[in-house]
Amino acid sequence: MSTTHAASAGPAAGTSECDVLVVGSGAAGMAAAIKAAHQGLRVIVAEKSPHFGGTTALSAGWAWVPGNPRGAAASGDSREDIERYLRALAPNTYNKAGVAGFLDTVAEAISFFEQSTEVVFSYPEKAPDYQMDLPGAKLGGRAILPADADARMLGSRRRELQPYLSSYTVFGYMPQVGPDLSQFLHANQSVKSFTYVAAKLLKTWTDIVLFRQPLKRTNGSALMTRMVRSALDAGVQIWTNAPVRSLTMDGSGRVTGAELGGKHAGPVSARLGVILAGGGFSGDREFRTRYFPHDRTGDEHFTPTQGHDGSSARMALAAGGSINAAVSSVGSWAPVTVFTYLRTGAQRLFPHLRQIGLPGMITVDRHGRRFGNEALSYHDFGGAMIRHHEAEEDTYAWVVGDAKLMHKYGIGFAKPWPIPRLSYYRTGFLHRGRTVEALAEKIGVDPDGLRETIAQFNQDARKGEDTRFGRGSTAYNHFRGDPEHKPNPNLAPLDKGPYYAVKVHMGDLGTFAGIDVDSRSAVIRPDGTRVPGLFAVGASAVSVFGGGYPGYGSHIGPALVFGYRMGRDIAALAEDREGAGQAAGSDRLPS
Repeated sequence: MSTTHAASAGPAAGTSECDVLVVGSGAAGMAAAIKAAHQGLRVIVAEKSPHFGGTTALSAGWAWVPGNPRGAAASGDSREDIERYLRALAPNTYNKAGVAGFLDTVAEAISFFEQSTEVVFSYPEKAPDYQMDLPGAKLGGRAILPADADARMLGSRRRELQPYLSSYTVFGYMPQVGPDLSQFLHANQSVKSFTYVAAKLLKTWTDIVLFRQPLKRTNGSALMTRMVRSALDAGVQIWTNAPVRSLTMDGSGRVTGAELGGKHAGPVSARLGVILAGGGFSGDREFRTRYFPHDRTGDEHFTPTQGHDGSSARMALAAGGSINAAVSSVGSWAPVTVFTYLRTGAQRLFPHLRQIGLPGMITVDRHGRRFGNEALSYHDFGGAMIRHHEAEEDTYAWVVGDAKLMHKYGIGFAKPWPIPRLSYYRTGFLHRGRTVEALAEKIGVDPDGLRETIAQFNQDARKGEDTRFGRGSTAYNHFRGDPEHKPNPNLAPLDKGPYYAVKVHMGDLGTFAGIDVDSRSAVIRPDGTRVPGLFAVGASAVSVFGGGYPGYGSHIGPALVFGYRMGRDIAALAEDREGAGQAAGSDRLPS
């Protein structure tokens, strides 16, 4: 647990010195470091793990940045529509000042990365907002993707890049969201797709043999590869295996640096202050039992995130800050399956971020009943799963499909034909029953409930309309389905045995509750005054969207924008002595 202690008047012998100390090396931390270095500041990034990139490097890499110049021009987007959408998304926790600061900075931040760094973005024509039924929602223009990268651009440091989440790769290759992923989904249905996939896998396996890692980086790994290269080029010192043990403060309560452990153990003096960007707290049992409504014991939530151990939150609390949980959702929810590695028996996780909206797949509770629209975003469906299980002693569900589904799509980590399925059974990921009743008995679900649910769903699916939950009724639903399947990209009957099931628990992609900050990302005390010299960005800080999840990249977009702005403004903020002693007022969320 991190604490604070008073620092002497000047740096002691053996103290590392910098202008800005950044804690954490994900998108938010690296964005702050890169911009601060471009401002002529000396920057150290302290990463607690052996690898840089954090959860960003495990992610799809999308960034939700409405108002970016190219996207806005292509879609005809307006600031009024963006604000209308965000206000409707989380009306009771709408942060007017924070949203204004975000939107004021998007165009400037994205232009900086594209023009002054190695970061390259692509602009998908279609990337629907998650809540397409809300006013102001758009089909595209707001979410952007990083271009692929070659790990060799990191030189001798490429092995420090956060590895892919192995359960999310296809035999070592991480498909890029979009046409690349589409080819993989159709590899068992098209000779062209099969040839494409075979070439990708052969190149990946060759790289692993020759270089001990896939050289082609996609998704969030590509973004972090490009950001780390840009930071190194700007003179940023990036230290891995460098956990912050405690913050240091002077006699006036100003944060002046930190005490580090690991490979770079010792004090660091930060002239302008410390930026906390080390992730949220979903990996910390104590925080979860306090803030996650479904995790009553601390053992009912499983996070695939990297580094979200609550260390940034604990540092802020020790310095006088507080946690703001006055948000519509304290976490960005994602159903996950918990299974094991065959060789070691260690825990393994698979986040279900896309596939449960495909035709021929439903999700049911222990009574065999559906409880929501499976083609909603993973966050919104996760929220429905939590609410549905409030009266149950624990929170879990089952993804169910038939032989047609397994042959064509598979279920998550369990790949479709012709991949053998024995290992999926042995790891505990996949379960099989010859009939609906046999499957229900095997997984402990009420057979009558499951049989009735499938009968009703099949009747709707044949008509192309989900009368129960409206699955397949929005453009976003369709985006999560199979566009080649008719009449509805999200609906197909489950009517051919054997039947298959995968258990899902609740997981997350980060926290929306977080360190309380004002509209300039300064950490604030419970009375609204700033903790001088201490700032927080990314998943460490409370969500600027009030706990709403607007679209693809709702963590990375604000991380890039507020990280950039933090690096741009930290020198001015450090000199803002008057502001440090005043209440944040309307700049903060209600708490």
